[in-house]
Amino acid sequence: MDLQIVQQGIYDDIPLHGRFLFFQLNHQAQTEQVKSVLNAIQSQVDGQSVVLGLGDATLNALNAKGLESLQFPTYDTRGVQVPSTPAALWIWLRGDDLGDITLQAQNLASKLEGAFTLDSSVDAFKYKEGRDLTGYEDGTENPEGEEAFATAFTQTGGSYVAIQQWQHDLAHFKQQSQDQQDDTIGRRLSDNEELDDAPESAHVKRTEQEGFDPEIFLLRRSMAYGEGLNAGLVFQAFAATTQSFATMMAKMVGEEDGIVDALFNFTRPITGAFFWCPPMKNGQPDFSLIF
Repeated sequence: MDLQIVQQGIYDDIPLHGRFLFFQLNHQAQTEQVKSVLNAIQSQVDGQSVVLGLGDATLNALNAKGLESLQFPTYDTRGVQVPSTPAALWIWLRGDDLGDITLQAQNLASKLEGAFTLDSSVDAFKYKEGRDLTGYEDGTENPEGEEAFATAFTQTGGSYVAIQQWQHDLAHFKQQSQDQQDDTIGRRLSDNEELDDAPESAHVKRTEQEGFDPEIFLLRRSMAYGEGLNAGLVFQAFAATTQSFATMMAKMVGEEDGIVDALFNFTRPITGAFFWCPPMKNGQPDFSLIF
């Protein structure tokens, strides 16, 4: 395990505060402009407090080869919708001080102005010890140590991330009995133990790694968010391939057996995108694979 070749913020536990910045590529931006602004922020992307991902529009502008397609899976079936909202560039700011994060965001956005425009941002936080706002622990089955490293990164140190903003109807969820809530998740809230008799629609049943052949592994780094009265989860899953998430999402919407994940009873994804996170070299992103 060589943390020097990867963006370590992906591997590390989630921070107290995070801000997700999504940028679109300016229509008039030329290849050399894109290279120029990426080089301008290169020294600021340390891979720990600032994690960077590039979308299809950026990779296409750079004529990058040898990377997986970043086409995000979309669904409108069995009463559920999964949208695709691609962005050209994504930055995850991580830290303990929202003031520092705000200044970082402004500085980075200013340097990217020549080729990118900020499209949206989401402020997120670590709820309790890393729980979803429903109160349930998120990422219980996350791999750890060497297994986490092998799951999240390619052999060259790059990573693919799937990001979705899930907007919860917490009032509706809390109106359910405790047993109904536990059946939705597939775990008991009281002790986080998996239910032996969980229904097939339970989220745990839809996403358990052993339920796929071959088994599917993802490194989840999700964070809770609240904006006014809207709240939910910024879901993040890192892997060495985009196919891992795509296969899991297909099972969640019931493509395999017609059974829809019970999560959709109280929450829905309002965004969805893939990004490629470049490896690190000498403490900054290594863009040699793309230009």
